Amino acid sequence: MSYLGKRKFYYSLLVISIIGLLLLGIFSLFVGTADIGFADVCRILASKIPGIQKLVDIDNIRGSLEDIIIKLRLPRAVLVIMAGSGLAAVGAAMQSVFRNPMAEPGILGLSSGAGLGATIAIVAGLDKTVLGLGAAAICAFFGAVVTVFIVYNISRTGHRISPTVLILAGTAISFMNSAVIQLIMIFRRDRMDYIIMWTMGSFSSPSWNKIIVLLPFLLSGLTVILFHARDLNIISTGEETAKTLGVEVERTKKLVLASCSIVTAACVATSGIIGFVGLIIPHLLRLLVGTDQRVLLPFSIVGGAAFLLVCDTLARVAAPPAEIPVGALTAVFGSPFFIALLIKGKRSVM
Repeated sequence: MSYLGKRKFYYSLLVISIIGLLLLGIFSLFVGTADIGFADVCRILASKIPGIQKLVDIDNIRGSLEDIIIKLRLPRAVLVIMAGSGLAAVGAAMQSVFRNPMAEPGILGLSSGAGLGATIAIVAGLDKTVLGLGAAAICAFFGAVVTVFIVYNISRTGHRISPTVLILAGTAISFMNSAVIQLIMIFRRDRMDYIIMWTMGSFSSPSWNKIIVLLPFLLSGLTVILFHARDLNIISTGEETAKTLGVEVERTKKLVLASCSIVTAACVATSGIIGFVGLIIPHLLRLLVGTDQRVLLPFSIVGGAAFLLVCDTLARVAAPPAEIPVGALTAVFGSPFFIALLIKGKRSVM
């Protein structure tokens, strides 16, 4: 197939994938403990669309059902899609930067740093809310940012960043943060349940304010990552080769990693720690659409959103009326996949 033929094929496939994601999102709206029919969901959604809202009659639908859709399920679905797309795109970009298929958003200690920040807020009893975000979410964001700053400075030598040292520093800081969280839980057993639920990830308290806060971080970060897709392709072949082809390797790595950090920190702050999305989705899609970041990144955005949406829907309905933390489900899917990657890598070097 020619280059133009491949481009047209992937473009068509991406459009179909986006349509599938939208349908999946609509499906998630009428799945839950409250019994709301598909037709009622469509009527409620249509009643909010300018231009056709006057043509839709929802007078026979209880106001409580409308609130469930508009104030709970719809913002939750949007938040899940945003978080899934961000985490998957970050995973794809980091795997290219580090030239390691096992790299994922938590590799820089972001998740553990956010967890520590949230834990401190919980045990301190902070209850302030800013722009719809609670103190735990705000402290989680700053905890992730501080962790990345520490890891970055540990791995920096002059103006260069060593990928190997960056991974090792991130792993070390991650272990340290996790240890501190565990110690805090031992000394504050009365807050242990709250800490565990937050660090396992959940979308149980969605709001439109959270979406508004997450949106600029997500859009700005993904824009930078997508803009550098071609450079990431070249860097993945080797830094020396990239330099000879005119790519500013260190500058690109700093911009991409900074964008990855911002996107991950914002996602974790609004949903808690959700692992493996950035590991599973890019790797699976790489097997399907290839390694070209100009193709892989858009598909990762859609695929990550779809995967997390499925996991969140299962988390809501698997054990009613209770809700399973979505991070637990992604770990159930991700852990065997990670082990399979390790086994495959071991066989390839034997």
